[in-house]
Formats: sequence, C-alpha cells, structure tokens
Amino acid sequence: MPSHIHIRFYEELNDFLPSRRKKTEFRHRFNGTPTIKDIIESIGIPHVEVDLVLANGEPVGFSYKPSEGDRVSVYPVFESMDISPVNRLRPEPLRVPRFILDVHLGKLARNLRMLGFDSCFDKDLDDPGIIEAATREQRTILTRDLGILKNGKVQRGYYVRNIHPPEQLREVLERFDLKGKIKPYSRCMQCNGRIEKVDKEAIIDRLEPGTKKCFNEFYRCSNCGKIYWKGTHIDDMNLFIHTLLKM
Repeated sequence: MPSHIHIRFYEELNDFLPSRRKKTEFRHRFNGTPTIKDIIESIGIPHVEVDLVLANGEPVGFSYKPSEGDRVSVYPVFESMDISPVNRLRPEPLRVPRFILDVHLGKLARNLRMLGFDSCFDKDLDDPGIIEAATREQRTILTRDLGILKNGKVQRGYYVRNIHPPEQLREVLERFDLKGKIKPYSRCMQCNGRIEKVDKEAIIDRLEPGTKKCFNEFYRCSNCGKIYWKGTHIDDMNLFIHTLLKM
C-alpha cells in the first residue's frame, strides 16, 4: 500500500512548485521506502536548494526515510544566516563566494566579474566538467538547467530564476547577500583574472594613438594581459552599480 506524508516548502523553494502547492502544506503519496532527498527531488526541488528539513519538528538528514503520516517542512539554503545549531544540510555559508556558470549565463558571468566576484565560465564545459570543476575549486554552480542540480555529486548550486541578465545579477546579489562584498573592476570581464594597476610606460607599445594621448592611468589583467582604462563607458557602469547598491 502507498504511504503518505504532509509536506510544505518555504520561501523560494515554492518557485519549483505548481500554484496549488505553493506556500501550503500538501499530502504526498509514495511507494516503498525512499529517503526524504528522493521525495524532495521527485516533487521537483533540486537537493542543492535545500538547507534544512524538519520531520515532525525535528531536524533530519537527507538519508531520513519518512514514516506514514510524517509532517515535513523543507527550507531553502541560508547563505546569509548561520543555522548550523539547527543541523543544516549544506556546508557552511559562503564567506568568500566563488561561482561557476553554465553555457546559458555568459552575460551574468561578465556582470559578476565586473563587480569583482570570482566567476568561472567556459562555454565548452559540459555538465560533468562543470560539476568536477565546482567540486575541485569549491564553487557554487549557477545554472538555468535543473537537471545538473539534481546530480548527486553537486554540493552547491542555485537555479537562476530570471531570464534577463540585469535581473539575474540582482537576483544573485540578493540571494547570496553579496552587496557588501562588491569590489568593482577588480576582475577581468574577459577571463576572470585579477586586475592590477600598471605603469603606462610598461604597456605604451600596446596602446592606440588616441588612447595613449588621452589617458594616463591603466590596469592590466594578471592572467590574460588585457589592458583597461577609465574611458567614457565607465560612467554608465558606475551608474549601473550605484543603482544596484540602492536596491
């Protein structure tokens, strides 16, 4: 005979649910003896989005096997709040955020780099490659593909809800509580390397005549060598960043 539990998902976990199940407790039937992780993912929630599960008011791990009639509450990842005394399921909150983004989020990667966040992006990396790099380098996977987040090897991940790059950036800043960690123009938007100040004379042979004449302050990526200077575009970028910080 099938068993059933009463389950409710909180906050942004509701993004993955049909309207009739959002922000309410509902009855869920299952066969056999699945773990709570199996049940959560069968409902459509990636396990990496979950940080705390309570069964009948007590914290349980992903390996917990629900009993008939259990009341289960499922909470999202708390990156900006330490809930370790309540038996969180994820590693500690990200004190130094590091990301890896899938092929659908190239513009978001550039925007995160503009704000100084370590953001790996390689359009040639497939899902296994992304997962391997994320594990090796302790990065959070940002993706628009739910499938990769349901892979049991993924330790940290987040499904980006918005489809437009500016809104995606605002979403990630809010989700990971990053506004206080912004360091504009400290990373190369092209390759993610660190940007350092460089003497004009050291790179003068690489400058166009107009740039050489009008600008004296230059920066260089320590990885790919790309040269940066504060051209007219910097005003638009500063305004964009100022708007983000006021939100």
